Amino acid sequence: MSRASRAADDLVAQHHASGHTFRAGGIRGFTLDQGEGPPVVCLHGVPTSSFLYRKLVPELAALGFRGVAPDFPGAGLGARPLAFDYTWSGLARWTDRAMDALGIDRCHLVVHDVGGPVGFEWAITRPERVLSLTALDTLVDVAAYRPPPSMWPFTVPVAGEAWLPVLRPPVSRRFFRRVGLADGSSLTDAEVDAHFALITRQDAGRAFLRTMRGFEPTAAKQAFYYEGLASRPYPAQVVWARDDPILGLPRLRAVLDALGVGFPTVLAGRHYLQEEQAPAIAAAVAELAGA
Repeated sequence: MSRASRAADDLVAQHHASGHTFRAGGIRGFTLDQGEGPPVVCLHGVPTSSFLYRKLVPELAALGFRGVAPDFPGAGLGARPLAFDYTWSGLARWTDRAMDALGIDRCHLVVHDVGGPVGFEWAITRPERVLSLTALDTLVDVAAYRPPPSMWPFTVPVAGEAWLPVLRPPVSRRFFRRVGLADGSSLTDAEVDAHFALITRQDAGRAFLRTMRGFEPTAAKQAFYYEGLASRPYPAQVVWARDDPILGLPRLRAVLDALGVGFPTVLAGRHYLQEEQAPAIAAAVAELAGA
């Protein structure tokens, strides 16, 4: 085992020690869970996990919240069951069970990437459980969405299985820094490697591929999001990375429109803004919570 691989393993072990396991819907889950006060539940996208929120959760705790960041089934330190619905709808139903299992009645919700469609669905079906919504670089106009070229092969059988082994060091490091970070030196190689280890090591990425193939980019789903979010009873905001190469201005405009928000809070960064802007995101969540 290389030195870099051992360093990534150490970070994964530290991540495991900083959270706890739980069971929801008969499935073993894992979550970061820190602080006292009103819960702030943070939902990740792909190809990431709760590890992306390891900086934000302590920031939320320091501001008087209970920061919670669960792994979806198929990602991070959660289970990867074969008999599971990895669509956005299936993940939203599991999220409701996870809230129950974690003793969360109502929460401030933070969503990112395809955690947005999942979180939107949960928030629309369970509006009484949502105190506020913060959308980070996500998508709502799903009928128009097409995965970027680097992610598209994962949506196709055989192509995804062939492409996944390519996405390992050093290719994975270049990819993560190019699309995710304004300052590529802000993360060590070990941290980037840990992100990918938490997606692929348990099952060679099979559940990740099922999640990628469970996207629901239909006109009906898009209408469901727009109609449901327009009638929500809780406040919302949009926090966006200035130079996101994955979800750019068209996605931003759509999220603003769907939420009826006039202007976003724009932060310096790229797609994984949680890595470089955790204090600013936490402050934005706290401000909305106190509005």
